[in-house]
Amino acid sequence: MRQLRTVVALVGATLCTLAGLALPASATGTAEPAAPKKLFSIKDDRIKRPTGLVRSSKHQGTYWAVSSSGDTGRFFALDATGKVEAVFRFGAKVEDVEALGMDRNGTLYIADIGDSKETRQQIEIYTIPEPDSLQDANVKYHQYDFKYPDGAHDAETLLIDPETSQLYVVTKSSKGAGAIYSAPPAPTRQGTNDLTKLAPAPNGVITDGTFLPDGQQAVLRTTTDLATVAWGDNPNAIARSATLPGEGDSIALGGTDGTVVFGSDGTSPGIYELAVPVKAATGTKTTTATGTPKPASTSDSTNSDSGKSHNLRWIIIGAALFALVITVFTFPPGRRERADRQAENDRLTGRAPRTPHRRQHS
Repeated sequence: MRQLRTVVALVGATLCTLAGLALPASATGTAEPAAPKKLFSIKDDRIKRPTGLVRSSKHQGTYWAVSSSGDTGRFFALDATGKVEAVFRFGAKVEDVEALGMDRNGTLYIADIGDSKETRQQIEIYTIPEPDSLQDANVKYHQYDFKYPDGAHDAETLLIDPETSQLYVVTKSSKGAGAIYSAPPAPTRQGTNDLTKLAPAPNGVITDGTFLPDGQQAVLRTTTDLATVAWGDNPNAIARSATLPGEGDSIALGGTDGTVVFGSDGTSPGIYELAVPVKAATGTKTTTATGTPKPASTSDSTNSDSGKSHNLRWIIIGAALFALVITVFTFPPGRRERADRQAENDRLTGRAPRTPHRRQHS
């Protein structure tokens, strides 16, 4: 009987251990982020290093793109196969265009903010209404000049708040973290606008970024990965992706909720789609989203997943303990065991052993 109890106890302990193994992969930290999906390659010698990418709000399947330093004042319309549909030229003399963005009104922002030698006295951002037709054209623009409060910096990232159109420039540095600077709420074209330093940038050499539609999170591209950043007085990275395929300098919102697209460098640069990295439950690996994350509900989602895992574990443990209790009460000490104990007691007290009662059969 003792052996039976021991076996049952061991079975219960084993079930308790298996409770952790039976949980979903996401609850135990074994889930792996989805791999980037390649959408197309840009096979045009005019775009060897796409440094800015934006999905068109007027033309289905079209992306606006700018190329690397050394290019002229122009931007491109790309179709869903990576073919250049049209080229738009604006008359500005650019120095190092590194980013492209769009506000809620459909205005394109071309950011001439690159400064690898950190010698520029000011940087420029050009605004152009999104073209109505996809035909080569010369377009008009407005120019806004900005300067940093603490000297020249190299930058490749322009962020535009989707609700307020507030502009942010994120600098980069190979010697350490860059910084986040904000522009005045209403920049002027008369004179130079002063940028204000807000906070250190997340770790990594940041090469581009975009706000998510809710404006409370942004996704920053580094030379190696993507970082989802909770926006606020002190922006901080809350999730990161797996290593990306090759280096690149562009990122934009994807065509479906919860995704971004990003470009690589080199001959025939590729454009890829990836789910936005989202914060996983405590103690788990970073996962990817299947829908646009909502900051207000991120913790709720995390708690929900964690709660489900916690409940499942206790259900299994409870079942094991219940089985143990039932076994103990279902298999009490047997008659032979009681008789053996009585015989031993009689021997010690000197009494004659009792004659077992035998049932008489008729």
